[in-house]
Amino acid sequence: MSILVGKTDKSSSGEFGQDRFLEHKMIKVKDLRRSFGSITAVDGINFELSRGEVLGFLGPNGAGKSTAMKMLACFLEPDGGTAEICGADILANPMKVRQTIGYLAESAPAYGEMTVGSFLNFICDVRGIKGQDRKKAMDRVVKLCSIESVYHQSIETLSKGYQRRVGLAQALIHDPEVLILDEPTDGLDPNQKHEVRQLIKKMAKEKCIIISTHILEEVEAVCTRMIIIARGKILVDSTPEKLKQEHQVNLDEIFRKLTGHRKIA
Repeated sequence: MSILVGKTDKSSSGEFGQDRFLEHKMIKVKDLRRSFGSITAVDGINFELSRGEVLGFLGPNGAGKSTAMKMLACFLEPDGGTAEICGADILANPMKVRQTIGYLAESAPAYGEMTVGSFLNFICDVRGIKGQDRKKAMDRVVKLCSIESVYHQSIETLSKGYQRRVGLAQALIHDPEVLILDEPTDGLDPNQKHEVRQLIKKMAKEKCIIISTHILEEVEAVCTRMIIIARGKILVDSTPEKLKQEHQVNLDEIFRKLTGHRKIA
């Protein structure tokens, strides 16, 4: 699904009076590359993503998923290629990209000695969220991520699942247009996973979301599109339903067929 903007009326669309639409791509990835010594982690990937799309970014361990996400989030500089997020280039204008996105890293780093409340207030300081806007943002994400019960608890004492929720809250606190989520349900119990997936589906109507995951069930539950990557290269870019129809098997078998015979670094 994509958002269409720039509709023209008859007077500006020529003698046929046809409406014209411009498709707004919120993410444009162009020949993105990254190596670590002799190992090529991401090898010239290309894709585009529009508002309303939820992309499942899949691959075996070591396929290059997290490296690609870190480059899009401006945590890691590419060796080649680039990407644009909401019109800002990750190389030319990384600060603008960071302001635009919400990023949940794989390890969800945080200051363990801080309470949940103090950590989220710190994120508001970093994001420049003040006054009533801060109160509204805090109230919204605390309820959204169901962390009311641990609000006054230090992060280092939380379970992995609650730490993941806090990481998600900091990614959402400024209500970003683009979300980059690396293993968002890692460490959550089945009920918590369901809640996070429902949240992602709800937010997808107004945002552009990339989810890095190795859980095929998650892709079927929330993703409108999926990319499978192995050895840094994109093997397939399609929708879950289209892939199942083409191969006449479930996503698990498709994934194994495409990636199982490869030795992944």
